[in-house]
Amino acid sequence: MHLNINNETGRLRAVILGTAESTGGIPEVSKAYDPKSIEHIKAGTYPKEEDMINEIESVAAVLKKYDVNVYRPKVIENYNQIFARDIAFVIEDKFVTANILPDREQEIEAISHIMNQIPSEKIIELPENAHIEGGDVMPFGDYILVGTYTGEDYKNYITARTNKHAVDALREIFPKKKVVPFNLKKSNTEARENALHLDCCFQQVGKDKAIIYKGGFLDEREYKWLINLFGSKNIFEITRDEMYHMYSNVFSISEDVVISERNFSRLNNWLRENDITVEEVPYAEISKQEGLLRCSTLPLIRD
Repeated sequence: MHLNINNETGRLRAVILGTAESTGGIPEVSKAYDPKSIEHIKAGTYPKEEDMINEIESVAAVLKKYDVNVYRPKVIENYNQIFARDIAFVIEDKFVTANILPDREQEIEAISHIMNQIPSEKIIELPENAHIEGGDVMPFGDYILVGTYTGEDYKNYITARTNKHAVDALREIFPKKKVVPFNLKKSNTEARENALHLDCCFQQVGKDKAIIYKGGFLDEREYKWLINLFGSKNIFEITRDEMYHMYSNVFSISEDVVISERNFSRLNNWLRENDITVEEVPYAEISKQEGLLRCSTLPLIRD
């Protein structure tokens, strides 16, 4: 398999899509990794496996409609494997395995049958001290945009997934790219105050458009840098509640086609106004785990 990823919107040819089969039921609060999951566990509204399977298979159907080669993880019994983006990411022709939460290490083993199709010299393992998850990593042409958290209290946040060591490692692996970090707001207890990954508060769509939530950035200068990069007329600003519902976590099949949650009316209308076809799917149940469409997909090949 010849990998190729240089942006978020090139025509998608191959992707790993997570699975919601045998997720293990409702976890204990102490086993949850994010404040939104905890919120729904406590409220008794945590998503049912049957509903999540239906949602993720609706995405599989859209991908197949556009002739995308869809790979799936092997199912591990009683183990959540929905969020494929967390465990690895592709930049150029390199497959970078993420250093993720220890409780989730089996997830990479479940895609070994896919990794076996990639030349071994193209599979990159980061140093042990370089913590990173794919939701924080966005290739954008000459840039690699990276969500991070650089506070001295990094270890106190289970929601802090990408550190400075990982940013430094990316600069070494991709010396020709401009690696730009963004310090994100973190909270272990309030989902509306937590940007779990960069794609929870920002994402490129179309040819030159972007979705952004200002409140997800700790440094306003970094938010303004993105505004200047895309131009304010090309930006869709989302609200705190829209960030909570994961409006920025849609997924592009191409510059002209985006998969989005069917309830995102304001965003979906804006996308259509900008000549982007919107493939609407139900994904509100999966979103209760603080992840949505980009989180569930790991692109391998784009034009």
